[in-house]
Amino acid sequence: MSYNLDFYGLVPYLPQFVAGVGTTIQLTVISTVLGLILGTYCAAGRISKARWLNWICAVYIEVTRNTPFIIQLFFIFFGLPALGIKLSAWQAGMIAMVFNLGAYSAEIIRAGIEATAIGQWEAAKTLGLTHRQIFMHVILPPAYQRVYPALVSQCIIVMLGSAVVSQISVEELTFAANFVQSRSFLSFESYMLTALIYLFLAILMRQLFSLLKKFIFKSSAV
Repeated sequence: MSYNLDFYGLVPYLPQFVAGVGTTIQLTVISTVLGLILGTYCAAGRISKARWLNWICAVYIEVTRNTPFIIQLFFIFFGLPALGIKLSAWQAGMIAMVFNLGAYSAEIIRAGIEATAIGQWEAAKTLGLTHRQIFMHVILPPAYQRVYPALVSQCIIVMLGSAVVSQISVEELTFAANFVQSRSFLSFESYMLTALIYLFLAILMRQLFSLLKKFIFKSSAV
C-alpha cells in the first residue's frame, strides 16, 4: 500500500489556515490574560478568611476541574440561551476557555501562595502594610515566580484545548483543518499540517513566556 503526499494541493486553502491560526492566537491571548486574572482572584478567595467567598471559589474550581471542557463549552453555548443569555460561538468559546484556565490556575497560584514562609507575612505586618498591600507586593510576586513553569504549561494546554471550540463552529485552526479536508479530501496532509502548526504555536508560546519571565522576574528562562 502506497500513498503519495500532496501538500501542494493545500496551497489554495492557505487563507483558511492563516485565518484559523489568527483566531486560535486571538482566543489564546485573551483567555490567558483573563484566565490568569480570574485565577489570581480565586486563589485569593481560597485563602480568604471569609467563609462564603472561600466556599464560592471552591465550588467553581471543583465543578470546572471535574467536568469535561466540551461539556462546559456546550453548557455556555447551548444551555445559557435557555436562560435568555445568547452568545456568539466566539464569545462562548472564549468564556469557556477563560473559566477553564481560571479554575486550574487558581489552584496552581494558591499552591505558590501557601508555600510562602509565614515569616514574610509577619515581617510585612510589622512594617504597617495593609493586608492588600502584603498580598499584592510581598506574597504574590514570589508565589507567581515559584509556580511560573506550571502556569506556562497550563496556558499551553488551554491553547491546545482551543481545538474543542471548533465543535460550536468557532473558525479557529481545527475548524479550518476540517473545512479543508472536507473539500480537498487531503485528510492526511491537512491534519499533519495542522499538528505541525499547533506544535509550532506551543513552542512559540513557551519561548515567549520564557522571555516574559526574564522581563518580569529578571531571572533564568523557564
